[in-house]
Amino acid sequence: MFFRQFYLACLAQASYLIGDGGEAAVVDPRRDVEEYLEEARANGLTIRHVIETHLHADFVSGHRELAARTGAKIYLGAAAGAKFDHVPVREGDEVRLGSVRLRFLETPGHTPESVSILVFEGSGDESPAAVLTGDTLFIGDVGRPDLLGSVRSPQELAGLLYDSLHEKLLSLPDSVRVYPAHGAGSMCGRNISSETSSTIGEQRRFNYALQPMARQDFIGMMTTDLPEAPAYFGRDAAINREGPELLGELPPVRAIPAGEAAQMREAGAVVLDTRSAREYGTGHLPGSFHIGLSGQFASWAGTVLPADAAILLVAEDPDRAAEARTRLSRVGLDRVAGFLEGGVQAWSEAGRPLASTEQIGVEELARRLEEPGAPRVFDVRRPAEWGDGHIPSALHVPLNALERDAPAEEAGKPVATVCAGGYRSSIAASILERKGFRRITNVVGGMAAWTQAGLETSPGAPPDLTSRV
Repeated sequence: MFFRQFYLACLAQASYLIGDGGEAAVVDPRRDVEEYLEEARANGLTIRHVIETHLHADFVSGHRELAARTGAKIYLGAAAGAKFDHVPVREGDEVRLGSVRLRFLETPGHTPESVSILVFEGSGDESPAAVLTGDTLFIGDVGRPDLLGSVRSPQELAGLLYDSLHEKLLSLPDSVRVYPAHGAGSMCGRNISSETSSTIGEQRRFNYALQPMARQDFIGMMTTDLPEAPAYFGRDAAINREGPELLGELPPVRAIPAGEAAQMREAGAVVLDTRSAREYGTGHLPGSFHIGLSGQFASWAGTVLPADAAILLVAEDPDRAAEARTRLSRVGLDRVAGFLEGGVQAWSEAGRPLASTEQIGVEELARRLEEPGAPRVFDVRRPAEWGDGHIPSALHVPLNALERDAPAEEAGKPVATVCAGGYRSSIAASILERKGFRRITNVVGGMAAWTQAGLETSPGAPPDLTSRV
């Protein structure tokens, strides 16, 4: 059996290529599918099957793209209500690849249509070698039951999730390998490990959500203290249900001269600066969003960018602009008009204004906090990070809520943005600039550098994921 996990850090997302006898299946593919095609060709495999464990909300899937490129059939849980051509699967249905069997388990809870896939290596094997659990079971966590809005209540889905875990997945032998659809950083869970595979036995022992408890206690735990889901999740789930537009049908990314770019901005296009925080801070188009192409670029772009606006990219070069376009397409942001020809330098040479954002280290921030007129520190990390320790005078405003919750009364005062390492805080600085804040400083190195320097922190009260177990 050929088996490979593809892990995409930008989305904290895992997909799989499984093959035998010259045929292959891809499970939970991302939208840009060339890597699967290349890997299959290199190993003498033809992709015949595309399997979705559920309708993903946090990224646009490559199911339709792969089917168009290969002629493969798409398989999806029967309860999905998908609008594209597919094979609806139910409990016990199988796909065969040579001597390998892929058997479907209906495991609703994260979504009603969620399935897991048992992988049997030999045609006569009675016990599976592995299980692909989608968003039902993660390493160290389980899938959230609250991402469907009003379609099904979180309590109802949490009950189904309990049943799926205890009646289906935990009935498997301890030796069975577990391969989920996401890793640490994904908003589809809240305590996901950085490990990308495990075993049923390890999860039975160490996963907080699998410890012995009553069904009602599990429901209470899984529907309390959940972080706010990004707004784009509902949009991407709808795209995946309808069937995404093929990437080849999108217009090419073109170079846009400064004069035309200025006209586009006046017409409502948003500027997305994808350079490093240092380069952005030195000089950028006023009112730009800044999301560095490193880090979880696509997830944060989906979270903070308006869904219906045309996007003008600022990048170091055309190749980086093309990469940004690909990553944006992974979360359904397809209205990329192009990139600023000649970059910020060309914009400045055309006589157009630039803005800047001060960048300072933690020692300088600590010094300023002791002086009159000290800046207001906005800590934009997630609640659990805040609870692990924060700057005593800081205000906690998570990045995903900053556009809505940044206190307007602070707009005329000096403010400093801080996160774990400086990536999210630079995004925050750009959002504040767009909201009318003018005295903004980004803290380079973030709380990691603050703690390493031995500077004072205050404890918080993060959500306790184990207190109800």
